[in-house]
Amino acid sequence: MTVSIGVLALQGAFIEHEAMLRRLGAHAVQVRRPEQLAGLHGLIIPGGESTTMGLVAERWGLVEPLRKWVHSGRPVWGTCAGMILLADRAVGQKEGGQPLIGGLDVTVNRNYFGRQNESFETWLETPGLGNGPFRAIFIRAPAIIDAGPGVDALARVAGREQEVVVAVRQDHILATAFHPELTNDLRWHELFVEMTAQAEATEVGQSG
Repeated sequence: MTVSIGVLALQGAFIEHEAMLRRLGAHAVQVRRPEQLAGLHGLIIPGGESTTMGLVAERWGLVEPLRKWVHSGRPVWGTCAGMILLADRAVGQKEGGQPLIGGLDVTVNRNYFGRQNESFETWLETPGLGNGPFRAIFIRAPAIIDAGPGVDALARVAGREQEVVVAVRQDHILATAFHPELTNDLRWHELFVEMTAQAEATEVGQSG
């Protein structure tokens, strides 16, 4: 079955996600309006500038529809800024904060790894993906500093004083602090396409 996956296209690296999805045979759809969520099997919230994305989503009436999507149990994946928007709690916010979609039982530090000029690449051990370590690209990246009991840590990296979590899964929610779409490694996108296909197959089975 070919799954249809939306990519929130308000700002940031949405085109790169689309290209990865198409390489895997998935149908990719740019999402800018609430009605474009209809008929999708999964949704990616890409990296970018989280405050800008949150404010644009609010202006275009997308925040509540996105919250309903997440809380409906349909698959969603947030990368970098997308991870921040999916978090239930965030620290290091700009004055006045930003709208969070929520649903992921974590606390994120918005700019844990510093400014743009402190961006970096590193190899992550990702046992759940197989085939060796993953080359992760961190750009003004967040980190998860606290997580609830239902959240599974998928990858960690050395932080300021100790290791911090940079990839998690909580049921239908996937979140990464780095940018898999900026590499040629398809494994994270394969994982999300698989999550989406399984969720759709389960829904079809239950309705049948």
